[in-house]
Parts: sequence; C-alpha cells; structure tokens
Amino acid sequence: MRPEILAPAGGADQLTAAVRCGADAVYLGAGGFNARQNAKNFGDGALAGAVSYAHIRGVKVHVTVNTLVMDAELAKLDGTVREIAQAGADAVIVQDLAVNARFRELCPELPRHASTQMTIHNLDGAKMAADLGFSRVVLARELTLKEIETITARCGVETEVFIHGALCMCMSGQCTLSSMLGGRSGNRGWCAQPCRLDFHAAGRDHALSLKDMSYLDHLKELADAGVASFKIEGRMKRPEYVAAAVTAARAALDGQPYDGESLRAVFSRGGFTDGYLTGRRDSSMFGVREREDVAASGAVLPALAGLYRAERRSVPVSMSLTMTASSNTLTVGDGNVSTTVRGPLPQPARTLPTTPDTARESLSKTGGTPYYVNQFQAKIDPGLMLPASALNAMRREALAALDGLRGAPRPCATREAPLSSTPRRVPEKTEIWGRFEKIAQIGGEYDRILLPLSEVEKEPGIVEKYGDKLTVELPSLYFDTENGNFVEKLARLGCKDVLCENLYAVKLARSAGLTARGGAGLNVLNTLALEELSRLGLRSATVSFELPMGAVGALGGELPRGIVAYGRLPLMRFRACPVRGRNGCGGCDGRRELTDRRGVKFPVLCRDRRFGTLLNSVPLHIAEKPLPPLDFLTLWFTVETPEEARQVRREYEERVRSEKPRTGGLYFRKLL
Repeated sequence: MRPEILAPAGGADQLTAAVRCGADAVYLGAGGFNARQNAKNFGDGALAGAVSYAHIRGVKVHVTVNTLVMDAELAKLDGTVREIAQAGADAVIVQDLAVNARFRELCPELPRHASTQMTIHNLDGAKMAADLGFSRVVLARELTLKEIETITARCGVETEVFIHGALCMCMSGQCTLSSMLGGRSGNRGWCAQPCRLDFHAAGRDHALSLKDMSYLDHLKELADAGVASFKIEGRMKRPEYVAAAVTAARAALDGQPYDGESLRAVFSRGGFTDGYLTGRRDSSMFGVREREDVAASGAVLPALAGLYRAERRSVPVSMSLTMTASSNTLTVGDGNVSTTVRGPLPQPARTLPTTPDTARESLSKTGGTPYYVNQFQAKIDPGLMLPASALNAMRREALAALDGLRGAPRPCATREAPLSSTPRRVPEKTEIWGRFEKIAQIGGEYDRILLPLSEVEKEPGIVEKYGDKLTVELPSLYFDTENGNFVEKLARLGCKDVLCENLYAVKLARSAGLTARGGAGLNVLNTLALEELSRLGLRSATVSFELPMGAVGALGGELPRGIVAYGRLPLMRFRACPVRGRNGCGGCDGRRELTDRRGVKFPVLCRDRRFGTLLNSVPLHIAEKPLPPLDFLTLWFTVETPEEARQVRREYEERVRSEKPRTGGLYFRKLL
C-alpha cells in the first residue's frame, strides 16, 4: 500500500496549502492540549470546519492531543474529546496515558496514534503501545532504517515516520530543558527552544542545534520497509513551507525529481541531514540558521505561494445527465455518495440541439472545485436544447450539494464515562531511596538501592548483598540494533525488580514477570496516569519533576508514588552526541560538559556510547522543604563523589538546607 503523506496544518492557510498541494492527511491542533500551543490551531469551533474542508477533498484529519495534563485539566480534556469526536476527525495523536484512557473510555471507536512524545524507539515500546490500544505509533526520529524495518515488520500496528523538518536535539518527550531553564514545558506545548542558543562543546558552537532532517531521497526504502505514513514536521511554519514540503514529498514518492533548492531556501539550518536514518551520527548533523538561510527564503516565497493558489482537482466524480421534454436531471456521485438536481426543462432546438458531447463540454468545467469528471453519460432525447448557462448552473448546484454530503460531520459515537479515582492512600512513612550512577557512590542507609543494569553486570555480587532492596534501572533508551537481551541478563544475575523509564521497559518487565517500577521518564502528571500504570501492574511510580508540589500532594489513587528529591536532573536524552570530538568517541570517558553563553557548565553523561544525558548545572535540593505525604523520596546521584553523596544523605536525614549552589526545580514554581 502506498504510504500517506501527512502534512502539518498550524492554521487555516497551512491547511489550504497542504490540501491543495496533495497531502493525503493533515495533523492539526484543536484549541488546547497540543504540543504547538503557539500555532494558530483550530479552537473556538473552527475544528469542525477544518475537518469538513479536508473531507470534501478526500483528506484525512488527525488531531493532536499530545501534551501532558494535570488533574485540574481533566474535565476540560473531556470536553475536547467530545469536540473532536463530534467534528468527525479521523484519528487523534496522544502522549499522556491519561489522555489515552479518556479517549478509550469516552470514544473507543476513534483511532488513537501514539505520539512521538511517547519516545517509542524500539520493538517492545511499539508492542506496548499496541497493548494500550493504539492503532499506530509515531516512531522516534532517531532511528536507523534497519530499526524502522524491525519495528514495522513485527509490532502489529501501523508506523508513522518523520521524513522532513526540524530535529530536536533531545528524544521527544524526554526534554525538560525549556521547563527547567524558563518554566515553559515542551511536554505541555510551550517549548521556548533554548537548545537553539549557543551552547559550546568540543570546540564547536551551537552544540545542541541539529540541522533539519530530510529523508526525501529515502522514501522508496521507507515504503519498502512497510511504513504507513510519511510525516512532515512544521506546525509552526508558514504555508509556503508546507506547500514546498508536500509538493517535494509527492514528487519523491512518485520517483520524480523534486525542487530541493526551493525546499532548502524556504527553511533550513545550513542544509539538511539524514544522519539518523543512515546511522552517520557525526558532527555533520549539527547546524544553525544563518543570515544566508533567512535571506534565501524571501526569494522563493512568491513562487511557492503559487503552488496552492488554485484548488487542486483531485476527487473523481461520475455525472449522469437525463434530458427529456418533461424532465431534466443531473446526478453526480463520488462512488460513495451521490446527489441529483433538477434543471429547467429543455426547449425544442431551433438550430443546434444539445448533444451528449456538448453537454459534457459544459458539465466537465469543474475548475475552482476539487472535482474532475472521470465518468460521464447522457441520455438526451433528440431535438432538445438547453443553454450552456443552464447546464453550468446545474453543475454548480450539484457539486455544491456533493460538497455538503462529503463534508457533513461524521461524528464518532461517544458514551458516558464519569471521571473517578480511588481515594489517596496515605503512607505510614516516607522511604528514602538512593539511585547511584556508580556502585562506589553508595554510602549510608537507604530503604531501596537503584543501580543501572550496566553497573550490576560489573559487580554481580551486589544482587545478593542488597536482595529485595535492589532495583535495577533499565536504560532509558534502547535501540533494537544494539546487542544484549535484558531478560536473559536479569535472569542470569538474579534481578527481579526493575525501574522503567520508558514504555519499552514496562513491556519487557510484564513479559518477563518482573516487578516493575515507573521512573520519572514516564512523565506522570496526573492521577489517571498513575491508575493506568497500576492497571499495567507497576508496583510504584516516580512522579514527573515538572509537576508543582501542590499538585503532587493532591494526586489520588492507591499506587505508591514518590519524587526525585535530590539530583542533577536529566534535561535531555540524545543519540547524536553534542560533545563528540573530531576523532569520534576515542579517548572519551563518558563524562563531558557543555557550556552555555553565560559560561554555565552542564554535565553530559554517556551510557556505553549508545546515548547521552544532559544534566542540570546544579542539583535539585529540597531537604528542608515541607513536603506532602509521599511513599518515597529518591536521591538521584550521578556525578557526585562518594563523600558528596554521603553528605547529601545526612542533609536529608536532618532536613537541613544545603549551602552549595542548588535549585528547587519546578516543584515550587508555576509551570506553563
């Protein structure tokens, strides 16, 4: 099956450009709960009109509801669910487990697509999405062609792949740089793009800024891999960009030449990259938008605007004209719906009678509409004449009626499913958990010890030493082309309790019968998400450190929960290394730094040369702060020395303020 071309529609002009240039589907936001809150979107009742416009022209509409929500927003979310269902959208794109649950309960027949914000990047993650009821997964942008092939062939649901547009440095859904530095959460649609500022590393500037991706030369390979949808990024881009990208994608998919120069001119950051798809993750992937890039766009905008100035005739229709002395009807249909209009009675011909050929000439003039005539028949009694103006009027009336039929709302049925949750179970005590990057950091008493799997492998005796108190942290990111079988490793080591920072790990733990605990990477911001994790069998969950403390304390449900109470919080997780030197990874010990434009240093940790983590410049430290009842507090140690780790443990035991540089994070701030 030919993959669909899925185009961004940040507003009405972009919607028009996408449809008229040949997109098979568009994705757009309603009034709220979408990851591009700064786009114009389609709120205030505009969604139904956008869906109708697209459906008339045979284009599907996927609505983005791909932000994290808080408990106070769930009632409003239900209204959005019903609005989308009533508008007759073809699918929704979802990140939050709670949002998925509300669509499942309120509108179970509406297809749900797992957003790239869910960080689905391997086969187990895609299978977990299938278990959650998603019919399609939007794969992470960081995958190679081989990894895409593996997931697509075996996951059991459709896959969607980005083929053109901006690349975030961080894996989508795992970035808190904007929220930690400025209180504007990318997970809630308000990313301020601080990564595009001038961070320095390895002798390079703008070390967190990647070029835009472009896979247009690889569409045949992706189609052969079975990918169902080719997605163009850019809901914040102007309509000329949308027109250029859709036009180029259609040509490339058809095996035809495309206008790469105009595509680069309308928007690029020093060119494009296919580094993730091809596995060439080196310095050539990085780029920044220069003055030359901005100047080039102005020269191509008028020509690109011409691509969508006129209606695209893309919908085939059949026409049947029947004309007798006592009757005159025209029936127009698209194969699914049809309409019949009556025209004025014909007159006896004085000179030239109306023939099937002359009638067809008039009725086939469908310019200005999305229709073209591919089948025509006429039964006209001899000797009759109808003016061309009358035929034209019948055509306009019939096509307008067909618009009404094709664009009529096709609501998805909804049902009643009142919001409810189990009352909060108040814990008898708050445990102190210690998460350590290295075994050598462990010092002091902890109710639970968390260690990366790679550390446990180095010292297997640690399993017997800590017994049931040990939780093994599975890697936040794991790509299918990398060697290793976690289940076998855990069984060999005797590990039974694992921390899951990603949905793939939840799937793995469930399949292997392990005790699973949710990490902060699962982005839990509300009670319903906690209950979803409980339904999946998790034993506990760490709430997102983007959630204000008042909201943390108000969370309901019975699942034990806690917070990261200390640590250099992870701001990004990435597969393209920003600190990689000219000689690659040679000589790197996996610990480097980035420096921002003010000279502030941010540690970067590499996990076995497979992915990196950008840490905050100072640790979160809230030992003296009043906290709501929680089941556990996790002290999250990364670059600390053993002595520093022991000192932090004492400060939390004594509830004293640290005199070192620190942050309270987002727990005591308002989050957008």
